[in-house]
Amino acid sequence: MTTRRDTLKLMAAAAAATAAPTIASADPRKKYDDWLIIDALCFGRDWGDSVFEALKAANYSGIIESLPRRNLQTAIDALVEWRTRVDENPDTLLLALEADDFRKARKSGRTAVMMNFQDTIMLEGEIENVDALHALGMRCFQLTYNFRNLVGDGCLERTNAGLSDFGLEVVERANKLGVLIDLSHCGPQTTFDGIEFSKKPVAMTHTMCDSVRSGHPRAKTDEQIRACAEKGGVVGMIALGYFIGPDPGGESTIETYADHIDHAVSIAGIEHVGISTDFPPQGISPWATYENWYEPRTVVFKPSYELRWPPWIPELDTTDRYRNLVEVLDKRGWKDKDMERLLGLNWLRLFEETIG
Repeated sequence: MTTRRDTLKLMAAAAAATAAPTIASADPRKKYDDWLIIDALCFGRDWGDSVFEALKAANYSGIIESLPRRNLQTAIDALVEWRTRVDENPDTLLLALEADDFRKARKSGRTAVMMNFQDTIMLEGEIENVDALHALGMRCFQLTYNFRNLVGDGCLERTNAGLSDFGLEVVERANKLGVLIDLSHCGPQTTFDGIEFSKKPVAMTHTMCDSVRSGHPRAKTDEQIRACAEKGGVVGMIALGYFIGPDPGGESTIETYADHIDHAVSIAGIEHVGISTDFPPQGISPWATYENWYEPRTVVFKPSYELRWPPWIPELDTTDRYRNLVEVLDKRGWKDKDMERLLGLNWLRLFEETIG
């Protein structure tokens, strides 16, 4: 005998079956505009209307900016300049001093900008300078760039020393103040030391997987990615074509980028992977030339960097880059909630646990 409860269950099942095709066929790109998007390394070039328009078009609720760091005075000047820029553009920008600023930016249609230095050279060997820069708005720094500094070895250094005694002091002070530690350009041992000695989760804001792009000095191994995740950190997949290509002569596409993301998730878990570009929000092609982009880098980077021209992937060198990625991931069977984590919520959680 069929009861009223059985009948209601059958009706609910039928309704779900009818609704399912509508959900599955929804345009994945439209979902993107409802999500909080954070690009973990995106720096403006000639800040002005074109950059502001690109941030809006890309639906960026937050970015981590890269500031000049030649010395302490340069770093101070850059932070002061940024505070002025935010004050002069209150309808567009918001200074990210705590995690909730990214939520505020999302609700108000602005972009929260976290102040970051891709090195610690600007500390000039003085631990108190971490406090000074934090007071001015710094909330993130890399322990090293490509080469050795007073903190440790970078990824292009001939040796593979880990953190120095001063480096351990820097990590401890960053933890105390609420400065996110970034290991993107660190050498192998400095990477492991940064994870081990930090009392808080750390980040690799813009990197790629060695298992997909084997042997590149900027790539992180499965062991490093796993260690970062186990500490509670987040690994950001970089969108530069010459970084993520399968080999020096291979082709890089948005599918290659998705391969890095899928692999990182398989190692770290969906809660510990994010996105980053490492270039301006409007892309590279609108302004870069062989002469002003490629040639200067051949002087700065070792051959192991395997520079290529052009450096971009067309599908990612546009303000629709992550809408395009959502479409690719949707076809690969990704769930909406996991894409939302990848595109911003994982970074937001990390910021809550580090900068406060």
